[in-house]
Amino acid sequence: MSGYGGRRTQAERDAITVEIGYALCSAVFAAAVLFGAVAGPALLFELPDLAEKSLLRAGLVLAPLVFAARVISVLLRFRTEAGPAAQPSQPGRTNPDS
Repeated sequence: MSGYGGRRTQAERDAITVEIGYALCSAVFAAAVLFGAVAGPALLFELPDLAEKSLLRAGLVLAPLVFAARVISVLLRFRTEAGPAAQPSQPGRTNPDS
């Protein structure tokens, strides 16, 4: 944001929109891959009823958890990376990082 309590610029709003879209798309992909890996054998092969139900339930429980974890991790990472920028070094002074 441009200053404390200020309005966001169009570029900042666009960056947030893109990041939300990326978080949702990558979370859907991760959840689908996990569901396919866990519940896939139950859908492809004839397994005993207990194993089939267990794999399907595990996939149905784990997929939303992975979806939520991915969305949260991407958005939190964006928030910390887009936080207040470090003060640029001033001309004529030595930079402590050099």
